[in-house]
Amino acid sequence: MNGDQFRGASRHLKGRAQTVVGGLTGDPARQVRGAVNQVAGGAQYAYGRARDRAQDLVDDGRHLAHEVRDHAGHWIEEGRDRADHLIDEGRALTRHARKRGSTYGRRAVRYADDNRASALLGLAAVAFAVGWFARPRR
Repeated sequence: MNGDQFRGASRHLKGRAQTVVGGLTGDPARQVRGAVNQVAGGAQYAYGRARDRAQDLVDDGRHLAHEVRDHAGHWIEEGRDRADHLIDEGRALTRHARKRGSTYGRRAVRYADDNRASALLGLAAVAFAVGWFARPRR
């Protein structure tokens, strides 16, 4: 309960008392002042409740914003971890491919050295095929 609610409730009670006293004494002015104080007290109390509710909504919004920030930070951290993992996997695959490429390249050079005639014949066949497909058509 905030100050407006407290003051509104007390003003409302004061107005009720004035209305009762005015009715008992036969003083219509006091009855009217009591009714005015009752209405004003009720309005002030309603304003205090609305203000209290608005503060609760602000607090809830602030709480939600903090939760969203915390979750977003968690998701960002999780994304970074996944990205780091993918980068590490990519590096490992690259090292493996480079190693396999080097191995196959060495084997090809060794085969060409061991079989020079076959390698030259194969190279000539590839050159002929490229020339044949690259020639202009008439």
